[in-house]
Amino acid sequence: MLKEYRTISEVVGPLMAVDQVEGVKFEELIEIRMQNGEIRRGQVLEVDGDRAMVQIFEGTSGLNLRDSKVRFLGHPLELGVSMDMVGRVFDGLGRPKDEGPEILPEKMVDINGEVINPVARDYPDEFIQTGISAIDHLNTLVRGQKLPIFSGSGLPHKELAAQIARQATVLNSQEDFAVVFAAIGITFEEAEYFMENFRATGAIDRSVMFINLANDPAIERIATPRMALTAAEYLAYEKDMHVLVIMTDMTNYCEALREVSAARREVPGRRGYPGYLYTNLATLYERAGRIRGLKGSVTQIPILTMPEDDKTHPIPDLTGYITEGQIILSRELDKRGIQPPIDVLPSLSRLKDKGTGPGKTREDHAPTMNQLFTAYAQGKQAKELSVILGESALSETDKIYAKFADRFEEEYLNQGFNTNRTIFETLDLGWKLLEMLPVTELKRIKEDMIEKYMKRA
Repeated sequence: MLKEYRTISEVVGPLMAVDQVEGVKFEELIEIRMQNGEIRRGQVLEVDGDRAMVQIFEGTSGLNLRDSKVRFLGHPLELGVSMDMVGRVFDGLGRPKDEGPEILPEKMVDINGEVINPVARDYPDEFIQTGISAIDHLNTLVRGQKLPIFSGSGLPHKELAAQIARQATVLNSQEDFAVVFAAIGITFEEAEYFMENFRATGAIDRSVMFINLANDPAIERIATPRMALTAAEYLAYEKDMHVLVIMTDMTNYCEALREVSAARREVPGRRGYPGYLYTNLATLYERAGRIRGLKGSVTQIPILTMPEDDKTHPIPDLTGYITEGQIILSRELDKRGIQPPIDVLPSLSRLKDKGTGPGKTREDHAPTMNQLFTAYAQGKQAKELSVILGESALSETDKIYAKFADRFEEEYLNQGFNTNRTIFETLDLGWKLLEMLPVTELKRIKEDMIEKYMKRA
């Protein structure tokens, strides 16, 4: 029989202090029976002597300090996992949201996960095809990587997230592939968009969705990505599946952390975010990876909106330190109708060299990637020069590069949100664009490869 306490001494925002407690542990789950019989759930944030600071998932409005009772349940927040989760939609705390039956779990798992021994980690080196040229060819995603997308307010990261979830697959692999999608602090309209999109395209059949709405409690927002990652680890490491975890929007997660930190009266760090923001984000991002001896893997694509499009803001700044690169969306490309508006020049995948080449994609992947990147950078530079000095100041080669940059954006980047290109279609498109350049300019590709793949008239 669990002991009940009637020693609530203080309530501040979503937080509540309980005095004279015994044997309480950090992150232990609690139940509060309110004066009207309603039961709410919460979690222990801090224990100081015989005083416990607790966060309430449903909020503390209407709570009567004198007549409410608290029970400490002796275990942390858990998720019941089962293969029946695939194809289902849950709320931010893992409760079914799609009017389907309750999940009969194989077991209950702590959502905080277990730390992976660095020695047991396997190196990410298998190509994941997203069907998006700017990612697959120029900023390649590999299995077990964490590759965030940096967006801005109003940019189409929602459509990009749905496209990746629909199209992503592992080439040359027999293992099952699943997508775990965590929507954090999104609006009802966005939630409907994702659910309808997944159902209409059939992507829901291989997906597990966790939806946390903007009007849900901030405390639930902190649990949502951990719920998603717990489901992903179960599917990957126990059911041998390749799992892609898409989390949007991590900025809302960090805002919830800041809100709880302020309620706890903690000393703020940069821009009011808690000083442990880096550590907290690392506990999420470092749950991606592969483990030696196991077939499955967890690959992460966290999506975040940069406040005021500022890459030096604490959220994108710290995310960049922890993850292996970033995909950056451009407001300028978006205004010109380039969809998806991926700015390839500042984007980076630090593991792209490990997932490309013969047997993984094709032998011409890396050379064409380097050549396209160089040519596009020179084309952008030439266009900027023509704005300042006029087109007459450009050399003939510069004019070719300027035209190349325009065609690259219109034909290569601007594929839309419904086009699914294989990596081989993308490589052939790259060669088609490179035909614009004189052969003497193709300095990053070997001659035998040019003769083999370049289809010149």
